[in-house]
Amino acid sequence: MTREEALELLEKKLKKRNLIKHSLAVEAVMGELARHFKLSEEDVERWKMAGLLHDLDYQKTLKNPQKHGLIAYEWLKNSGLDDEVLEAIKSHPGYIERKTLMAKALYASDPLTGLIVAAALIHPSKKLEQLTPEFIKKRYKEKRFAANASREQIASCNEFGLDLMQFFDIALRAMKKIHKDLDL
Repeated sequence: MTREEALELLEKKLKKRNLIKHSLAVEAVMGELARHFKLSEEDVERWKMAGLLHDLDYQKTLKNPQKHGLIAYEWLKNSGLDDEVLEAIKSHPGYIERKTLMAKALYASDPLTGLIVAAALIHPSKKLEQLTPEFIKKRYKEKRFAANASREQIASCNEFGLDLMQFFDIALRAMKKIHKDLDL
């Protein structure tokens, strides 16, 4: 599956623009993480694909969240994506064990992008460019701020060798690169 085909599928399955922007943000973060881990360019593209498609079934599973990831897996299993990408998508909601570095990174990156977007929206500039990892950390510590962004999931970055500040820095750097796509 090419990125263009993945984007077409996203547009078909996700009708809300914010969900597509979220997918683009997670794609960017996953790519930046793969580069941080010094993976091959082919692996960077695979990690980005997992990020891009991770919420493909989000609207379909709103009323049945235990199926989130599983339906996307079914839709994608014959798409030509490799097993590691499919397993990361299937396991990212947290209902099944995450075994690979990619799956662990996707699990932690998903809520962090939401926290960063929320932080940008309350910043006086309303832009990602003005945010710092320290600003994100302050918001992270506020339990009521972006309450749906699971702090436990974000903190699982330690499972792949990053502390919070490193993770915030990598994710913020990635999202700043695509700020125009995110309207931030």
